[in-house]
Amino acid sequence: VDRDRCQRLDLSGNARNCFLTGNPDCYRNFTGKGLRCLLDVPNTEVHRNAHHSSGRFCSQSSQPLGEKIPSLQISSVGQLPHHFPAWNIQIIRSFHTSPSLQAAPVPLFWILVKPAQKLFAIILGRSIRKWWKALPPNKRELFKESARKNKWKILLGVSSLGVVFVMFYFTHLEETPITGRARLMVFGKEHFRELSQMEYDMWMELFKSQMLPETDAGYQVVETIVGHLSESNKDIPQVSALKWVIHVVDEPAVNAFVLPNGQVFVFTGLLNAVSDIHQLSFILGHEIAHAVLEHAAEKASLVHFLDFLSLIFLAMIWAICPRDSLAVVGQWIQSKLQEFIFDRPYSRTLEAEADKVGLQFAAKACVDVRASSVFWQQMELAETIEGQPKMPEWLSTHPSHENRAEHLDRLIPEALKIRESCNCPSLSGPDPRLIFRLNMQRLLELAEGREAPNSTKQDPSKPKLDFPHT
Repeated sequence: VDRDRCQRLDLSGNARNCFLTGNPDCYRNFTGKGLRCLLDVPNTEVHRNAHHSSGRFCSQSSQPLGEKIPSLQISSVGQLPHHFPAWNIQIIRSFHTSPSLQAAPVPLFWILVKPAQKLFAIILGRSIRKWWKALPPNKRELFKESARKNKWKILLGVSSLGVVFVMFYFTHLEETPITGRARLMVFGKEHFRELSQMEYDMWMELFKSQMLPETDAGYQVVETIVGHLSESNKDIPQVSALKWVIHVVDEPAVNAFVLPNGQVFVFTGLLNAVSDIHQLSFILGHEIAHAVLEHAAEKASLVHFLDFLSLIFLAMIWAICPRDSLAVVGQWIQSKLQEFIFDRPYSRTLEAEADKVGLQFAAKACVDVRASSVFWQQMELAETIEGQPKMPEWLSTHPSHENRAEHLDRLIPEALKIRESCNCPSLSGPDPRLIFRLNMQRLLELAEGREAPNSTKQDPSKPKLDFPHT
């Protein structure tokens, strides 16, 4: 779950699943208590699924995950049940580990020197501007004349610099695991995983007093899901190469993330917010896809490359602008153009790719993948009812909830074929997407009924309406 967006919903532990159960009392509470019965859902990120060129290898048992793990029923106090029957699958504890890392974390070095690079570019550009202003008019003309005479040499030098950058870019391209997409990778995977170990130590220090024990029911649910997802996708080398370690944090925030070294962090607020085991499996599959696809190292590589290019433009801005105040404005405009033209669209591309891969992971684990789009529809509804302003997608690092739901709906037929090819049992019961739409229609009709004049002077907060089970 993206940590800078997961705080947008203040989701309480008293949330109930009003959309998938069809409980009439739930609808009454929904209308009588200001729509408080709305299922609160986490603001998580989901990733793309892709196919192996060598075909699919399905290693999970024929029993669906929903039968292996008791359904996550959200109680009236928003807590997970404290007793679960014995798990029917083996928890995967021994994975192939990566070799020990000895090299220094190169990405950390570049992060630390980044401010110094910008300061150097600013000082260089400002020095060029002051040098030019200090030149007598006759020397300026001589300099301009010399530049005109040697314009081809200058053009050749600039072109050579451009060729160097192009060659650097194409010599550092590699193929993305699973999807086969070409991408820029500047940092070595080993270096970046060592950096992620430093981040892991930071999180462990921060949450050391909030970690749930392995005997906790919530911990066991997460452990079982992650173990089942990894076992079902062990034919993917990047999945089997990582050792997945579970950490469940007793924290109300709706959040979850997976570090590049396989450390999985899940907050109890997420466990209280999801509607069923399928949504939780989809979310964790999405986060695992981030680590498997090495999106963190890829994004850091692109940012590093663009920042290095921007140093040239930064020096030019400070050299050309006549005053420091204008140079500051120009620098701000340059940073925003880079952010909205390159950084954020690229981040949304990675999210879409992870949606697809996470959905494939879930399908191979016999998860009901149809619940994935319902999750984002619930997200959209939650924000609408809470009155949160809708941010335009181009301002965000993630696709909008509506677009993500539509994207997943387009991917679900393919995911269902993957599920079928893995000999998963047929899905029983109605499509959760249909249930969600019917419940939404019911809620709209109920809202219209509440707005109509009440001739019996009945308390509008307690409407005597009967709703059949969906």
